[in-house]
Amino acid sequence: MPHWLVIDLEATTEEGGWPVEDMEIIEIGATLVAADGRELDHFQRFVRPQRRPCLTSFCRELTHISQAQVDGAAPLGAIWPQFERWLAPYRDKLAGWGSWGDYDRRQFVLEWQRHGLQSSLERLAHVNLKQRFAEARQLKRAVGLHTALQLAGLSFQGQQHRALEDARNTARLLPLIFAH
Repeated sequence: MPHWLVIDLEATTEEGGWPVEDMEIIEIGATLVAADGRELDHFQRFVRPQRRPCLTSFCRELTHISQAQVDGAAPLGAIWPQFERWLAPYRDKLAGWGSWGDYDRRQFVLEWQRHGLQSSLERLAHVNLKQRFAEARQLKRAVGLHTALQLAGLSFQGQQHRALEDARNTARLLPLIFAH
């Protein structure tokens, strides 16, 4: 049975948001799940931003990620090989990877280019799970993760705007998304 990789990123930002080009990954959360949404393994790391190393107070409040957590983390260039090593044993069983919306994919592509990194994710199909949920539920427009969970009769588990918790909550919707 194929597995799915659900990934969520947290990134530097300010109130009102920054363009993706100005954002940097500060946390990677990934959950490897069976088709029924059951977690098989997970990966979580903080990432030290290079261009704007000081988190804004808005970013700290939104993500509950402290300055000390990112200061103590390695930069993406060191974290990414760890992710690839973690993913390697599962790669052949992956149907693809998904994220809630297209932001995470776009941020990855930018950062891989910026840091000269290779990624096995580039060879896998990416699914915009936010869009797929809206289609499966025949919604007029896509909704946020919290609203999607409510529509599915589920409540958010854990801390919102933390990468692994967001990825795990997104994965809980996979059976509904792929049932149609």
